[in-house]
Amino acid sequence: MTQLHPEVADVSSPTETIADAVEADLLLVEHEFSAFLAGREDEAAAHGGAYRRLWQSVAESAHGGKRLRPRLVLTAYHGLGGAGRRSDAVQTALAFELLHTAFLFHDDVIDGDTVRRGRPNVAGEFSADALARGATAPHALLWGQSAAILAGDLLLHAAAQRVARLSAPEPARSLILDLLDRAVFVTAAGELADVGLATALSDGGIDDVLAMTEEKTAVYTVAAPLAAGAALAGAGDELVGLLADFGRLVGTAFQLGDDLLGVFGEEDVTGKSASSDLRQGKQTSLIAFARGTGDWPGIEAVLGRPDLTAAEAAQAAATLERCGARAFVERLLAEQVATAIASLDSPLVPAELAATLARLARGCIGRAS
Repeated sequence: MTQLHPEVADVSSPTETIADAVEADLLLVEHEFSAFLAGREDEAAAHGGAYRRLWQSVAESAHGGKRLRPRLVLTAYHGLGGAGRRSDAVQTALAFELLHTAFLFHDDVIDGDTVRRGRPNVAGEFSADALARGATAPHALLWGQSAAILAGDLLLHAAAQRVARLSAPEPARSLILDLLDRAVFVTAAGELADVGLATALSDGGIDDVLAMTEEKTAVYTVAAPLAAGAALAGAGDELVGLLADFGRLVGTAFQLGDDLLGVFGEEDVTGKSASSDLRQGKQTSLIAFARGTGDWPGIEAVLGRPDLTAAEAAQAAATLERCGARAFVERLLAEQVATAIASLDSPLVPAELAATLARLARGCIGRAS
């Protein structure tokens, strides 16, 4: 494991703000991530060209992410006055980015996606390579999906290893390891529920969709990173639990915002297709609400159609607005954000950290335009 220079890792200026400290440490996370991937690529060369290419593809896929989860780890750590464990905070932040990247690889296999962030993902790259070398379509699919699954497995293990090797004393290190383990466990439950909803093997009510959203996204994206950063800073159980609860609310709100973007967003502004969710038949909060209205037959007729046109998608969006689905989800999102911000009104949460997290929560609102 690459070690940070001690003169950089655990020293902060007395005048350094939370934002300054977070940005400085994010650069270290980026450096550590790149060094880890480069090292693995070098080691992989001894095991064949395909394995080395797998690690190259992992590095290419990991480039350009938002690094939201590392940012949240570091925000909680510095916002609670963390000192003396800055290198551990960087390693924990990296662990959550490794976890996120692993989930993306697995999620692409589950969804059958071959492109992410505008370029072929691991599955897509290896499948295309196999086809170019004369493989049959089933064999190319197997090659691509196997590469993606293995890549995800490798990064999951790397994430756990980073936390296991922290220098933080007990019980903080074990708590962070438990948070990581719980994030994997709960996210798998959410992923399975998502597949169940997509295949109509599970009920598609709004409560089912919200539970799936919290499990699949909110826990590992916001709740666990905040709790881990707080634990490293020496926070007590009550404050760690408060930040985890805040994270579950905000993580769910982010996903509700994505549901709105997936139908009503402006593609040239968001970069997200305004018809992809409908074309893929995603069982979002909008669809769950619409299912109980008189307009459902018209939406059901186009949902999941791969040949859905832009005009038909626009018509479906208008129907979702007319039946009240959009207003319902926007109201639900606002309620989640308000509840999350209210939870920060505690003497346990420093004012600067509360303000930073409140801005994060408010950022969930208005993302669809």
